[in-house]
Amino acid sequence: MATTIDFVNYVCEQISGIGDINYKKMFGEYMVYINGKPVIIICDNTAFVKKLDCIEEQMKNARNRLPI
Repeated sequence: MATTIDFVNYVCEQISGIGDINYKKMFGEYMVYINGKPVIIICDNTAFVKKLDCIEEQMKNARNRLPI
């Protein structure tokens, strides 16, 4: 299942206000950039967040898996 643009817009709306949010379509899916840095990849309408020390506390209960 391919990612829908509606889901990409939903993810971007959820993180609005934390910086400059942009996205690019890559290999049929999407990469979301915050302040020019790749932070979220969206595959099959699932957002995969890069593990970063600065958000470790907020993500401690998040389910982990790799995009396939």
